[in-house]
Amino acid sequence: MTLLQAAIEAAAAAGEILVRRWRHLPAGSIEEKKKNDFVTIADRESEERIVSSVRSHFPADNFLGEEGGVRGADQTARTWIVDPLDGTANFIAGFPFWCISIAVREGAQIVAGVIWDPLRQELYSAERGGGAFRNGARLSVSPRPGLDGAFVATGFPFRSRDRIDLYLTLFKTVFLKARGIRRAGSAALDLANVAAGVFDGFFEFQLSPWDIAAGAILIEEAGGTVTDFDGGDRFWERGNIIAGSAGVAAELRAAAAGVLSEGEI
Repeated sequence: MTLLQAAIEAAAAAGEILVRRWRHLPAGSIEEKKKNDFVTIADRESEERIVSSVRSHFPADNFLGEEGGVRGADQTARTWIVDPLDGTANFIAGFPFWCISIAVREGAQIVAGVIWDPLRQELYSAERGGGAFRNGARLSVSPRPGLDGAFVATGFPFRSRDRIDLYLTLFKTVFLKARGIRRAGSAALDLANVAAGVFDGFFEFQLSPWDIAAGAILIEEAGGTVTDFDGGDRFWERGNIIAGSAGVAAELRAAAAGVLSEGEI
């Protein structure tokens, strides 16, 4: 079994758990990890199912999961980066925009990624050098050359509310140029939609590796770019990300440069 096949199998198994729990969370099964940052029994069950599925094929591999943290002694070896339920707040509220995100990292490189949207039955998948796909159809990022008239996705910095003024200043700059901005509450699914050309671009502050990893390889394999706010790759460390077609991403970075620097967020 290939890494991608194992990721797809694990995502499908976790999706069955989440669909069973969808709008049927039992009383007392929701916890607040930090202010406005929640976890549910569904998140935990999904992650355990993913780990179990992958280990049935690759028992020596490591994991970095949103709920389970680091599993495995050598995180420089092959590591599965797992968000078992991206969009937990949506899931709790009954808002139908959430997904499962699984990526595989070998060394410093993401080599495969899967985002599974079980409500819409949409599977986004990519292997390094092999292209990006949705339900088997090849994906390509938007051909839009710049920010003027772009359809952009974002996420509010709810984990870093002290940066809200910087964010709102950037939001205004983008808003005045873009055709529309959407905040749907699942960064992984937003990134998948960038890869599919639905969104022309995306920006957000202080995400985690499991929010980004699968979406990043999808976008790159679909011909787009993923950088930090200064155009580098520190989004893996700091979680500040700009993504999209080359032209839109470049203009998002230029808009950000007039407001803030990577070091400020």
